[in-house]
Amino acid sequence: MHTGSGDLVAALDIGGTKIAGALVDDGGRLLVRSRRPTPAGEDGARVMAAVAAVLDELLGSAHWPRVRAVGIGSAGPVDAARGTVSPVNIPGWRAFPLVHEVQRRSAGRPVVLVGDGVAMTAAEHWQGAARGRTDALCMVVSTGVGGGLVLDGRLHPGPTGNAGHIGHISVDLDGDPCPCGARGCVERLASGPNIARRARETGWRPGPDGDGSAAAVAAAARAGDPAALASFARAAQALAAGIAATAALVEIEVAVIGGGVAGAGEVLFAPLRERLRDYAALSFTAGVDVLPALLGSDAGLVGAAAAAAQELGLWGRARGR
Repeated sequence: MHTGSGDLVAALDIGGTKIAGALVDDGGRLLVRSRRPTPAGEDGARVMAAVAAVLDELLGSAHWPRVRAVGIGSAGPVDAARGTVSPVNIPGWRAFPLVHEVQRRSAGRPVVLVGDGVAMTAAEHWQGAARGRTDALCMVVSTGVGGGLVLDGRLHPGPTGNAGHIGHISVDLDGDPCPCGARGCVERLASGPNIARRARETGWRPGPDGDGSAAAVAAAARAGDPAALASFARAAQALAAGIAATAALVEIEVAVIGGGVAGAGEVLFAPLRERLRDYAALSFTAGVDVLPALLGSDAGLVGAAAAAAQELGLWGRARGR
């Protein structure tokens, strides 16, 4: 049995609905948890106060003296080089100096910041579906579409912590404008809200409960609704094109997909694997496996800790190979 001895990393997972924190050990276990709702409509100071409250609970733990670092996975864009975050869904934070604010509240521990897609990637490579793989793309398909890369056995966050952001590869050159400023992005076609929007536009209607979510569209697709099936097929095509583009650029062996939309199961994965065969046709792209993520809602915390451990040289297994 794991004794819980050794170095810990404090992890923060910051999104538009929740701010979660945990103390994570070298086996990926969460020893202490804390959570607050994100006051996303408030000013930056109030959002930081919620982060501070989560940190204070972790600081108050008897395990805190074993903490060697703080890892943060945040909704983006992030700028790890500057230590700032500008999450689209937290308007009060624009170029907010999150690393500085967390460091001064965490008794001088070093702080490592990555985007939330990169954090999920670190988690899946360390403890999940990409474990043991040398080159991988991991994706979060949810309200948005994010991702991250493992190259040559190591997490590859890039200079600003955003590398692997597959959601903003353009796969439809004359497609709808994306909020990022480009057109026809993967996110514009494959995110949950866009799957639901397109299904409604082509004739699908929510049931008596009024649920208009992508999960409800997935249920309708499983029951054979043609508009629901077509919307998931279009999302799968966009994801396949983005995965194939990534494979052509950096030679990945696996694409791991998590997030709420991945919960649709074979409604998404079956057409995705089929279309990937169409797009990833070159010899060095044709063998990419497509797998569902394994770590669920804890991936952000586990991955923020793993990203910090890799960068700072803690925990041999989290450092990559």
